[in-house]
Amino acid sequence: MSNVPGRRQERLADQIQIEVAEMISAELKDPRIGFATVTRVDLTPDLTRARILVSVLGSPEAKEETLAGLASAAGYVRHELARRLRIRRTPELAFVLDHGPEEGQKLETLLQKIKKDQ
Repeated sequence: MSNVPGRRQERLADQIQIEVAEMISAELKDPRIGFATVTRVDLTPDLTRARILVSVLGSPEAKEETLAGLASAAGYVRHELARRLRIRRTPELAFVLDHGPEEGQKLETLLQKIKKDQ
């Protein structure tokens, strides 16, 4: 077996990303959940687990609070995914902070500083 994701795996990951993003922005009413954006969904090849990468604006405390709120809503989100996507086995969900945008911003700042110093 190769590590290259299959077409079904990619398609399901894309659908999960769209649906979870919609739920976070419109349906989840937990006050702990701040401004969160779903950046990517990683599915295991057997489609049993999904790692949902989320970018959150705010302080480190706000990020942890948002992750706690999302973790507590994981059951509801999983149930809704099963209903909306009409899939027999819905993957277990794990919400994880995506540090990519922060790292990109740090890199951009460093590049601007280097350009300014020259």
